This record gives sequence, C-alpha cells and structure tokens, in this order.
Amino acid sequence: MKTERQIIFHKHHFLEFYLSQKVKVQEKIEYTFKIIRTVDKVPKKFLDHMTGTDGIYEMRVEVGSDIFRIFCCFDKGNLVVLFNGFQKKTQKTPKQELELAVKLKKEYFESKNIK
Repeated sequence: MKTERQIIFHKHHFLEFYLSQKVKVQEKIEYTFKIIRTVDKVPKKFLDHMTGTDGIYEMRVEVGSDIFRIFCCFDKGNLVVLFNGFQKKTQKTPKQELELAVKLKKEYFESKNIK
C-alpha cells in the first residue's frame, strides 16, 4: 500500500483530545488515519468538507453509538493538518469547536509565512 498523504498536528488541541479517549476510540481514529493516508478518494463517511468554512474538513469517527469529529485542512494537496477534535452529542456541530478550527487554520498558515 502506497502512502499518499501525510498527517500532522497543529498545536496541542488534537493530541490532548486523542489522549483523553478510550483505547477503542484511539484505535478507530488510527484506522481512519490509515484510510485518509492511503485511499485515493476518501469516502465522505470518513472525511467531508464543512460547507461555508473556506477549506475546513471534518474527519468522521464512529465507535458504537458514539460519534467523534476531528477538524482539519489540506496543505499542498497531500498534507493533512489536524486542528481539534470533539465528541459530537447533537445533530449540530458545536459552534465553538468550528470557530476554534477556523482560528487554528489561520494561525497555521500565518506561522508558515513567518518561517
């Protein structure tokens, strides 16, 4: 299997979310990462664009009846940058989580221009 995408974390938000999850959830997140790294056209079940967000995507992870979301974006096509994750408890995406992802995306690209 050829690796097509690289996944990186911006800041600490995703890692803190990941480390706070049960092992089953962590395993499912790793499985989703494997799909995103290697599958040419990732099904919307695992990764979908958030409408009206200027390039924010949500990685979708389901474990039993629990639903988790990880916000990310693409950089240079094959680089996936992870921002923050949360457990989804309602149909609507929490506004503060989406706002955090937008802020982190802006910070990420601004920090790249400084270097």
